[in-house]
Amino acid sequence: MFSKKDPRQLHELDIDQHDLIETAQSRIRQKKRLYYHFILFLLGSVFMIIANKFLNYGVQYNWFVWGICIWTFLFLLHLINVFITHRFLGKKWEREQREKLVMLQKNKIAKLQEELENSSAKNTSTNPENPLP
Repeated sequence: MFSKKDPRQLHELDIDQHDLIETAQSRIRQKKRLYYHFILFLLGSVFMIIANKFLNYGVQYNWFVWGICIWTFLFLLHLINVFITHRFLGKKWEREQREKLVMLQKNKIAKLQEELENSSAKNTSTNPENPLP
């Protein structure tokens, strides 16, 4: 309560804690949506089977099989996105990519500034009386 800790250090901890909480909430939302998708998939599959077999809707062939197969494929894509892809391409990956791109930009700017300084030094050394070309 009456600690003499550096307020900047506390602020950094708060930011880190906030990032952790935000990431956790995002993951919870993703998993929750996946579970809702699974429940909707089950109910939709049962409805398609009932509509085709018992209500005789489109009885020429078993179209519900195609509907369930397509929906299964979409559900598997959602599952892969939540549990596999997100681990590799999550916030940490985004942060690393952003830092990498910022460093590339800074390096390009430093190189351009160096070239500008070199060219201005050449201009002043070739024509010391009139520095402007």
